Amino acid sequence: MKPFYYIILIFLSCIFAQDVLSQTQQTPQRRQTPRQRTETENNDLPALSVRAAAKNADQFKNIDNMVWIRDIYRWIDLNDINNSALYFPERPVGDRMNLFTLMFKLVLQGKITGYRYLLDGREIFTDDYKLQTEDMLKNLEIYYTTQGTGAQTKYIVEDSDIPNHEVLMYAIKEVYYFDQTTGMFNTKVTAICPMLVRDEGGEEPARYPLFWLNYEDIRPYISRVVIMTSNLNNALTYTIDDFFNKKMYKGDIERTTNMMNRTLAEEVNNDPEKLKLAQDSIEKQLKFFEEKLWVPEDTTATANKKDSKKNQNKSADKKEKEEKAKKESKPKEQKIETGPTKSVRRTR
Repeated sequence: MKPFYYIILIFLSCIFAQDVLSQTQQTPQRRQTPRQRTETENNDLPALSVRAAAKNADQFKNIDNMVWIRDIYRWIDLNDINNSALYFPERPVGDRMNLFTLMFKLVLQGKITGYRYLLDGREIFTDDYKLQTEDMLKNLEIYYTTQGTGAQTKYIVEDSDIPNHEVLMYAIKEVYYFDQTTGMFNTKVTAICPMLVRDEGGEEPARYPLFWLNYEDIRPYISRVVIMTSNLNNALTYTIDDFFNKKMYKGDIERTTNMMNRTLAEEVNNDPEKLKLAQDSIEKQLKFFEEKLWVPEDTTATANKKDSKKNQNKSADKKEKEEKAKKESKPKEQKIETGPTKSVRRTR
């Protein structure tokens, strides 16, 4: 009887040990409060409507056939007061959220596609360079949970786990172009990349580019997000799309598209003073090109026209003065008063 009892005891011990081992091997999940579960369930962003998609397609401007194009890559520092509108609110407040929170959720939910940031800083929007969401989350050490399997896998990240406070820079690609059909010189943003900035004990903080986004993909979403752009006027008068279209941001030029595919820092051997001079030179080149697009008016002809008009005005004034003086110098006719004439017939 005792051997049988021991056998049953050993069997139950093995089952219990197996259950404990399986639980320890599972991925630990954070316990959520009822409020957090509700927020997670309602965390999905609204889908893009057909009307918004059609409007975005109408606003698309194809610049492939322009006669003059120049690509400029800038780094936008959110510590600059001119760019701080993209940082706040740091955490979502109701329907309001900052740019990175919106971008992160759109990529996480599969509404837009992120593309890998290459070592040379270029953006290539093809299937070969699509970003794998799970790889991004693991590389950034962001806590997440999953729902579903295979192609139906859904990644869930709580708002408190999104590294908003570390995204302090953006890399953007601007395209300056001359539209020969309209005769206009314009600028448009074509790509944007958020960058993590972390202090790792070096001379300068480390920058980690996350992913490139095609601006045309994100524009219908950011055109609905209003932001505060002034400390003196707290009204939400602009959208994030307005912020980029109106060039309300300020950023330093990091590189231009060139045949050697080098950054400005590489071209000047990382000399800060030479780098600043190179950036100012490019800014002046762009401004000079825009100013010299149009043939200036002939200043000599303009001056002659002005002189001729002045002479005409002087002649008219002189003639008017002469006529006035002539009238004033002319003697007045004196009236001769005559008395009543006596009738001859009465004197007889």
